[in-house]
Amino acid sequence: MEALRKAMDRALNALAGASFLAMVLLTCWQVFTRYVLKNPSPWSEELVSYLFAWSSLMGAALITGERGHMNIPLLPERLGSGAQKALGVFSELVAFAFSAVILVYGGVSITRLAMGQMTSSLGVAVGVFYAVLPVCGVLILAYTVLNIVQLCGRKEGA
Repeated sequence: MEALRKAMDRALNALAGASFLAMVLLTCWQVFTRYVLKNPSPWSEELVSYLFAWSSLMGAALITGERGHMNIPLLPERLGSGAQKALGVFSELVAFAFSAVILVYGGVSITRLAMGQMTSSLGVAVGVFYAVLPVCGVLILAYTVLNIVQLCGRKEGA
C-alpha cells in the first residue's frame, strides 16, 4: 500500500511541477508577445487558465493523500484515541463520498457533455480540460482508501 501511495505522490508531484513550469513559461510568452511583439497570443492565456485548474485539482489530491486539508482540531484533541480514529475514518468517508459523487460521477457527466464544445482560441474540446475532474476524483478515492487503511492499522497509542 505504501508503494502505491509513493508512486501516486511522485506522479502527481511531477505533473504539478511540469504544469507550474508550463504556466510560468506560457505567462512569460504572453507578456513577451503582448508588450514586445505588440501582438498578444490568445491561446497561451487560455491554456494557462486550464493548467491552473488542473494544478489546483492535482494539489487537492496530493493534500488528501497527506491528510493535510485545513481543519480545526479542537474537538479531536479532546477525544480519546479510539474516538479520534473513528472521527478520522468518518472524515475520510465524507471525502470519499464527495469525490465519488461530485468529482467522478459529476466530472464524467460534464466531461461528456462538454466534448461537443470547442475552446475559443485553442480549438480543443472543452471536455478534454474537464477530464481532470474524474481523474483527480479517482486519485482522491484511492488516497482516502489508503488513509482509512493507514488509520485502522495504527496502534491505540500511536
